[in-house]
Amino acid sequence: MAGLLLFQIAVILVAARLCGLLLARFGQPRVIGEMAAGILLGPIVFGAALPDLHAALFPAESLPGLSALSTLGLVLFMFVIGAELRAPEGARAQVLAAARVAGLSALLPFGLALAVAPLLHGALVPEGVGFWPFAMYLAVALSVTAFPVLARILKDRELQQTRIGRLSLSAAALLDVAAWVALALLVALTGDGGYAGLMRTLVGLALLLVVIFAGLKPLFAWLLHRHAADGKPSGTVLAALLVGLFACAAATEWLHVHAVFGAFLFGACLPRDARLMQSLVERIEHLALVLLMPVFFALAGLDTTADAFTGAGVGALLLILAVAVVGKLAGGGLGARLSGYSARDSVAVGSLMNARGMIELIVMKVGLDAGLIGPEMFTLLLLVALTTTLMTGPLLTLSGWRTDGRATAPDGTRTVE
Repeated sequence: MAGLLLFQIAVILVAARLCGLLLARFGQPRVIGEMAAGILLGPIVFGAALPDLHAALFPAESLPGLSALSTLGLVLFMFVIGAELRAPEGARAQVLAAARVAGLSALLPFGLALAVAPLLHGALVPEGVGFWPFAMYLAVALSVTAFPVLARILKDRELQQTRIGRLSLSAAALLDVAAWVALALLVALTGDGGYAGLMRTLVGLALLLVVIFAGLKPLFAWLLHRHAADGKPSGTVLAALLVGLFACAAATEWLHVHAVFGAFLFGACLPRDARLMQSLVERIEHLALVLLMPVFFALAGLDTTADAFTGAGVGALLLILAVAVVGKLAGGGLGARLSGYSARDSVAVGSLMNARGMIELIVMKVGLDAGLIGPEMFTLLLLVALTTTLMTGPLLTLSGWRTDGRATAPDGTRTVE
């Protein structure tokens, strides 16, 4: 079985790299190609074309090993995301603008998702899941923005230091924090054990927050200041960070929330040090992104099903996609417009907030593990995540923003923002 697992990883990495390189040639972040590779390796494409070979390569008894690696990748990735999040800085107007964009780009898709949830609940929800848990989960899932993919798009287009780049990143950071809090509470509310179980989970989360931010935060701040003043942790300090990370991830898993929440919280408690962040990226994020996250994408592809497209599935996909795109474009654009940005810049901000990427996949994984959605809805949301992220670059170009940090004015001249 060990040999099969190693061969599976080799196949997954080859597919992820090839698809990533292909998408990069079309101006898309490589991670989108790696996400697409997961779908190609799943039952919809590979399984349909070569069912016997697919069954031999990915037998059911081999999936627990891939699942363990996938969970490890998620935990490491969410740790880095928590560590790199920054609150909006600068003038009060900039902070308010980021809050407006984050709030409206969440509230509009949230409200639209609640409005269409009655049309989706009957046919695409596992038996026993009530309307409101499903509706609230769908609303949260369609409200998220992929902070890491957004940062990659801005960097590739040299827009990270422009007004729209700074605004979008700040809004995405605020939105991600709110989305993780809402999702954690939703998972806790729908857990087993009834009211008593819910209270145990909430009390446990409250205690964990106290431990992390009142205990671990000053402890690791002292440890890093004392033994990693240059921002480069030694092997012993890095091991201490990993111990804290896995302990917090295990704590939220035991609380029946999800390991990713503990990983995110532990990352968020670390000092905001650019040198430390660079060290964590070099030592942890590269491993997670290059090796472990493609395994997660492959497992996501294996969780998809062609049954999602039977009956009213295609109509449901188009409806969810419309809600996702309209909500983000209108909400993010309106938030920027109310903050004094031009119509062109507002469209660009709305386009950037529409990127969902890996964060959406993690939200989907949490929902699937919690039993809030089944394989059919998981498949539809995966396609929505891919489609909305693929749209970001072209929409940004159509709004007038190019790839060198300059904008194209209506008369064809180039301006620096």
